[in-house]
Amino acid sequence: MLFITSCTWYHREPLSAQDTSTSARSLERIRIDPSTMPLPELAAHRFDPSDGLDIVEVSMLAVANNPDLKLARDDLGIARAQAFAAGLLPDPQLSISSDYPGAAGYMRAFNYGLSMDVMAIVTRGANKKSADASVAKTDLGLLWQEWQVVAQAKQLFLKARLQNETLPLLQQQRDLTRTRYERMAEARRDGNLTEDALTAALTAYSDARKQYTDAQRAAEQTHHDLNALLGLAPDVQLVLKGDDDAAPVDDATIDEAVAALPKRRPDLLALQAGYEAQEEKYRAAILSQFPSLSVGFVRARDTSEIYTSGFQVSLSLPIFNRNQGNVAIEKATRQRLRDEYQNRLNQAHADVAHLRADTAILARELEQTEAALPGVDSDARDAAQAWADHDLAFGAYADAQSAALTKRVEVATLRESLAEQRVALQALLGSAIPDDFSSTHVNTATQTNGK
Repeated sequence: MLFITSCTWYHREPLSAQDTSTSARSLERIRIDPSTMPLPELAAHRFDPSDGLDIVEVSMLAVANNPDLKLARDDLGIARAQAFAAGLLPDPQLSISSDYPGAAGYMRAFNYGLSMDVMAIVTRGANKKSADASVAKTDLGLLWQEWQVVAQAKQLFLKARLQNETLPLLQQQRDLTRTRYERMAEARRDGNLTEDALTAALTAYSDARKQYTDAQRAAEQTHHDLNALLGLAPDVQLVLKGDDDAAPVDDATIDEAVAALPKRRPDLLALQAGYEAQEEKYRAAILSQFPSLSVGFVRARDTSEIYTSGFQVSLSLPIFNRNQGNVAIEKATRQRLRDEYQNRLNQAHADVAHLRADTAILARELEQTEAALPGVDSDARDAAQAWADHDLAFGAYADAQSAALTKRVEVATLRESLAEQRVALQALLGSAIPDDFSSTHVNTATQTNGK
């Protein structure tokens, strides 16, 4: 009965046939504890969806509600269970046998034995350390995945904000080219315009219409991707708020963060933990070269009623195998993990260098485009006034307005690209790069939730 009460009992847990994605009503009831967030800027922010979501709140919701992260946390639970199993001592083995004589005058013979696998105890320490390191690897891998989900959420937020800003501009561009085409078509019917000029106007209108339609489809795709990332139902329409301008990142800050990569980036720390786990597996394989030993106590009685007590020893003879194959496998695996870590570290340095160079190019291009914007806007205003005063043809008016709209779209696109580059740097370097997108700024020296 003692053994039975200490056992785990089976309970059936059936699968659900319903869609359990978060609805708009459920979103209003979500509460997120900032202390569970993987980055300091998220941990210092209050989650309140009642007045819309800023870029930090979107990131917090992604960490708390992303379906893939839920699976990753389940994997962490499995790793912890495996570490628990690795630390358990082996159960002793009880053997019982009985012989019944076929002739009269003899007693029933029996043999009772109790034994324990000694080698399982010898290798337990290495196996437990390996399992604990695997838990640390899985935990750090989860943290790295959370970093990536945060970066994806921020990038989708920026993309959605860009589309909200540029769609009205593209719609104006489409309506402007359509109006010009309709006026020119009327002039062509009156014989006041050549066919090639009308064809050029039709081409411009078709291009503007296609650009607007493509932008609508892209906005719908962004809505779908963002809702899927946040674990929301497809019909949930998020109200996004807040500033999304990105300030330049100080080179010294980046240099310092790059130098500290092996000590702060979760994927590199996870690979280090995985390497330590493999070191212990290699050590356990070496220990397993020694003969497998099992010892036990035996109590017996034969058919002539003679009792005996003794012990039994089971010992493998290391003549052919000697666990050499497993030792070679674990050693080769350790070398692969060592190379994988070095490759990841080298790639991290290369990615940061590429982002820095690309960001510098984007910043110069944005500066030049913004410098040209006031002049284009001024020309558009002058053209609008001249058109209102009947001093300018509609074609010239439309060209001036179209140029201004195009320049505004270009500026917005460059700003969004620059902001995405900053998010990418944050994903590579973590909270070493401050988050300027929200109104909350935190000390970047803060540790990441003790992870």
